[in-house]
Amino acid sequence: MGAGKTTLGREVAARLHRPFLDVDARIESTEGSIPRLFEEGRFREIEERVVLEALATPPGVISLGGGAVETPAIREALRARATTVLVEVEVETAWKRARGSDRPLAQDETEFRELYDRRLPLYDEVADGRANDPDGVVLAAGAIEVESGAYRSFEPPQASELISDAHVLELHPPHFRQGEEAKTPESVARLWRELSLDRSGTLIALGGGCVTDAAGFAAATYLRGIDWIAVPTSLVGQVDAGIGGKTAINLPAGKNLVGAFHWPIRTVIDPDLLSTLPAEQRREGMAEVVKTGLLAGEALWELPEPELVRRSAAFKTAICLRDPHDRGVRQILNLGHTFAHALEAGDEYGAVTHGRAVALGLLAALSLSGRDASIVEEVLAPEPVRVDRERAWDALRRDKKSTGGELTLVLLGDDGPLTAAVPEADVRRALDSVVAD
Repeated sequence: MGAGKTTLGREVAARLHRPFLDVDARIESTEGSIPRLFEEGRFREIEERVVLEALATPPGVISLGGGAVETPAIREALRARATTVLVEVEVETAWKRARGSDRPLAQDETEFRELYDRRLPLYDEVADGRANDPDGVVLAAGAIEVESGAYRSFEPPQASELISDAHVLELHPPHFRQGEEAKTPESVARLWRELSLDRSGTLIALGGGCVTDAAGFAAATYLRGIDWIAVPTSLVGQVDAGIGGKTAINLPAGKNLVGAFHWPIRTVIDPDLLSTLPAEQRREGMAEVVKTGLLAGEALWELPEPELVRRSAAFKTAICLRDPHDRGVRQILNLGHTFAHALEAGDEYGAVTHGRAVALGLLAALSLSGRDASIVEEVLAPEPVRVDRERAWDALRRDKKSTGGELTLVLLGDDGPLTAAVPEADVRRALDSVVAD
């Protein structure tokens, strides 16, 4: 009690577009005063019934009373049916907030402190994650840890194998080569052949977005699916590619044409790992940060790097939890990417990196949206690239199929992101504007 669960729960529920239930408030509205129910010895029985009913319904955000975990049936149900986040609070803070209220168990400070100590092991038992703000709750719900030094303290499961970019870590064969070469059928086939895990094993992907994409796809398909852990080491990976379980490899016809949705059982994001990134690679990742900031309506690119990573990761996690299979709102994360993938497909000169393509894609998307693109120009400074225009156009039309002479794209409206049908002629002009002669 006094941790602020109700306030946090309401905000998290709003972010995830899920119903919110405060168990104590529900009990008071249906059964009457909680102090009276305690006096009558009926509170825990009613609480158990309300909690078990809530956990049996479609997913929502539930704020439990501080003592709910003392009921064995509730602890068992939490393990079986919920992701449980412990909202951490020091006992002094909790007592300051709770004292003077009508809470039956907050009338005596000594008893309150003893209660706190007695419940701590139960909180540890049921907690899948810990948090003290809305971003932290969202990240914990997605099994994502964002913390400086997290990699140094990371202990892999016993039955696991590590997949890494050779430029990140030459530790454990098989390893992927750098960049998009990791995302080919040949690389994944080699990995399938060389893995020795059984179905209880865990694949650990340590590297940039290409490594987590390809290793996640390998985990989704090896033995019809094994667990995997993502440890992204690039800015692109930490704010975007390593989050949400959207895995894929490339085909000659285009990027990410073969893949699977396979959420990692854990994602370890350590901003300290970015200290070794060359400036060029940091700029690559900033394209995704700018995209996320535009979608969120926040200047995330202005934040210090650890906070920039955490805020960007929390935003994407919330979107992916709302739409884990990319059938609705998650599509807004493609802002600028339809153009970016087209530019990459049309690249016959080897000059178009993913970050540069995304930056140009954002320029094209903002142009179609009628929005000011000065932030993209100031932060990312993209220049038009030389690509095969017709190949890029063909790739774009395959990426978002034409219907009645229009293409459906993600745009940025006055009230935020949206999907809209755009005449092909307008899309072609926007594409041509970011292609050099």
